[in-house]
Amino acid sequence: MSTGAVGRAYPRLEGPEKVTGTARYAVEYPVDGVTYGWAVPSAVVRGRITRIDSTEAMASPGVLAVVHHGNAPRLAAGGPPELWLLQEPAVHYRGQFVAVVVATSLEAAREGARLVRIDYDTGPHSTVLTTDHPGRYRPEHVNPSYPTDTAEGDFDAGYAAAPVRVDATYRTPAYHNNPMEPHATTAQWRDGRLLVHDSTQGASPVRATLAELFALPPEAIRVIAEHVGGGFGSKGYAKASVVLAALAARHVDRPVRLALTRQQLFGPVGYRTPTIQRVRLAADTDGRLTAICHDAISQTSTIREFAEQTAVYTRSMYAAPHRRTTHRLVRLDVPTPFWMRAPGECPGAYALESAMDELATAVGVDPVELRVRNDARVDPDQERQFTSRNLVACLREGARRFDWAGRDPTPRARRDGRWLIGTGVAGSSYPARARASSATATARPDGGFLVRINATDIGTGARTALWQVAADALGVPPERVEIHIGDSDLPAAALAGGSTGTASWSWAVIRACQALGGKLRAGVPPDREVSASADTTDEVGEQPVLPRYAYGAQFAEVRVDADTGEVRLNRMLGVFAAGRVVNPTTARSQLVGGMTMGLSMALHEEGLLDERYGDWVNHDLATYHITGCADVESIEAYWLDERDDELNPAGVKGLGEIGIVGAAAAVANAVHHATGVRIRDLPIRLDKLIGASGLA
Repeated sequence: MSTGAVGRAYPRLEGPEKVTGTARYAVEYPVDGVTYGWAVPSAVVRGRITRIDSTEAMASPGVLAVVHHGNAPRLAAGGPPELWLLQEPAVHYRGQFVAVVVATSLEAAREGARLVRIDYDTGPHSTVLTTDHPGRYRPEHVNPSYPTDTAEGDFDAGYAAAPVRVDATYRTPAYHNNPMEPHATTAQWRDGRLLVHDSTQGASPVRATLAELFALPPEAIRVIAEHVGGGFGSKGYAKASVVLAALAARHVDRPVRLALTRQQLFGPVGYRTPTIQRVRLAADTDGRLTAICHDAISQTSTIREFAEQTAVYTRSMYAAPHRRTTHRLVRLDVPTPFWMRAPGECPGAYALESAMDELATAVGVDPVELRVRNDARVDPDQERQFTSRNLVACLREGARRFDWAGRDPTPRARRDGRWLIGTGVAGSSYPARARASSATATARPDGGFLVRINATDIGTGARTALWQVAADALGVPPERVEIHIGDSDLPAAALAGGSTGTASWSWAVIRACQALGGKLRAGVPPDREVSASADTTDEVGEQPVLPRYAYGAQFAEVRVDADTGEVRLNRMLGVFAAGRVVNPTTARSQLVGGMTMGLSMALHEEGLLDERYGDWVNHDLATYHITGCADVESIEAYWLDERDDELNPAGVKGLGEIGIVGAAAAVANAVHHATGVRIRDLPIRLDKLIGASGLA
């Protein structure tokens, strides 16, 4: 029996705690005898530590220890290689953590870290991604397990025979996740057991990694992540802070708090790889695609392979008989790239959706109509029917709300004083997946209910959404439901990532609540507490492999100063088809946040790497520019009332990433419409527009 909680705009349950400052994050829990750790990064790109002199650091007031490869507790072999920290003298990239100073105060730990003296034997390094890098190779697969290359039909023949062709190369720089709460951990050992409060997107995966590294049974480790201040993918698995804190705590036999600095988040915890993408489109004179090729090059580290699935987006987005996608990697002396909001799909969509705009110009077809004409009724990659595909509906509804019909397609046709006005559009898609999870539901004698699941709320409102789902599954008002999340001692659940959180966790919550309802209907004494559990491993595993996607369309209007090249966003609007929306308040927040991040990608963000030193020179929020409030004049998010019975019991597709996917392309296309200048390497800075045709 549904009480109608799902679909209603509830405020976040933890909202009062967050705005009053009582919500505790990873390094804010009171701990007796706590000490403080400060990570020491390598000052060279590639080489070997020959000497560590900690004499001066140890003499500094408050310093308890300098932990490094010569004295650190030993980790077990295995686990992610980038987490095998303080175990060997080898240095693989600049910024690699090579020591931790532990002190009685944060200030003392920082000062001690400054006083550690390290000598290195260095070697030559390579840190810049290029198309002709001699080390370029074909990986066995791309993240997480997609085929590296695909081919259908005969692209070369189809491309050569087409009357209209587009051949363009697009470049995106390194992007850095920069959550407001840095990667941070409080670690303490008690009688051989490890307790950590960690800023993570998944306490269960962190526990598994720590168990492997420290050779402990998982039940000897507890990971708590009750509140997490963002992650954007960078906290998807265990990262350096949790391992360093645990090592340091074991070494000094006292609890250790360790939070990475803002500067230390630029690399060692992951980032979005730079990409070089060549997109070739062939079409008839009506704009119907006949051939598509998307070739992507990205980088990985020498420690561990991470292959961004950049061209995967193109495999299922638009229909064409002749298709090819490829991925190539270059191993460089850099930190390992990792997930960043909509990994692969985000940079891939920028390239394909920009190329589609160029094709629309070449054939003289409206960019919305071009995408409608090339809609795929059957998934071109799997050759199966989509469970639901409402891309065209998103484009049509977005065009209506944006007043697209009155658009003059001619570049530079609109002007307001010194400002050139332009509009652009892009399509979006993102896979709708679910992972196995487990949950427990308990009926209390007082008439209340407790639902427990090791889900993680990284600021998305997941806690509130699951509370609503549980209320409807139990058939009671949500005020009678209490929900516990963010603790590895709770029933194991999938991490918060890949837009799978609500889809995965709600599945387990619904099944646990249904099982509890069955017990209650069978008759339970009113003074007795009763519980029921559910594990969706078998049910999720038996789900047929079908093309399941969320879709969207983003529209942008920009103004460009004809004298200075300054670009400003007038407005952005997105319409999405993402299954059932559990909470309109938190859903809108996620979609607006995703589009804002896409705007930031288009106009502001850029990791600038100095090849001489192998490091990003703009590694703080003063020099790594991100979109601020003044840059967001108007962003609107809407969604369709979509029902898809082939997804999961809650009917949700996930909203965390679809908002960013096409946003950068929509802005870039709008800039071209305003100026007539096509910028194919992000971000669109004013210096790239200055001096271009028609601009001062």
